[in-house]
Amino acid sequence: MEWKEVLDRLENGSLRAAEPDGDSWKANTEVKKAILAAFKAGKNISLQGIYKGFVDKHNLLPREFTPEDGVRLVPGGSSVRRGAYVAKGVILMPPAYVNTGAYVDEGSMIDSHALVGSCAQIGKNVHLSAGVQIGGVLEPVGLSPVVIEDDCFIGAGAVIVEGILVRRGAVIAPGVTLSKSVPVYDCVNQTTLGKGAPIPEGAVVIPGTRPIQNDWAKKKGLMAACPIIIKYRDEGSNASLELEEALR
Repeated sequence: MEWKEVLDRLENGSLRAAEPDGDSWKANTEVKKAILAAFKAGKNISLQGIYKGFVDKHNLLPREFTPEDGVRLVPGGSSVRRGAYVAKGVILMPPAYVNTGAYVDEGSMIDSHALVGSCAQIGKNVHLSAGVQIGGVLEPVGLSPVVIEDDCFIGAGAVIVEGILVRRGAVIAPGVTLSKSVPVYDCVNQTTLGKGAPIPEGAVVIPGTRPIQNDWAKKKGLMAACPIIIKYRDEGSNASLELEEALR
């Protein structure tokens, strides 16, 4: 497929940059190649209207929505780029940004100063709180992007990058950073998840620390930041995380 058709299909949700593959997710390399081809084919132009003063690729300009789309894009600096899918019932609070190839499913909320990076996959009824950064991955084309499955809650200022998979119903507390370079400690099951391992379904992850093991660091009492699974969701945590229907 040519890049124009790929971008159209990404926008209508009939094609995705990554899809479930058994117990994991797999990048669609042809989609990512097409997005890269679109960037190469694009020419920088001066934008007009509400975007006057900005410059971008002529073929990757921001999407426009109507009430019929069922998306609430609140005024104030938010943007959904060409080639990104945003489903009915999604709310974007300003300023928020959804980049090319990303997928945001029904009922999710993208709060202020939140970023959904290129090709990132956001499931149904996900809440990305203020300042959340969801990393994007275009290259290498075979690398799976960050995936946040259905019913997850991502707390303010959390950073999730490097293709991390957050499974359904997980809660990521404010300030947590998830990347493939830092292991996750599961205090409930008393085990350490491998670097880059998926965050388990229903896990509640908080920011923590661990001692640095070399002698000099021990003498100084130095600690390194790490994510800790402190519990798994129960009725109490579910009640505290319910999205207010009036916001819709």
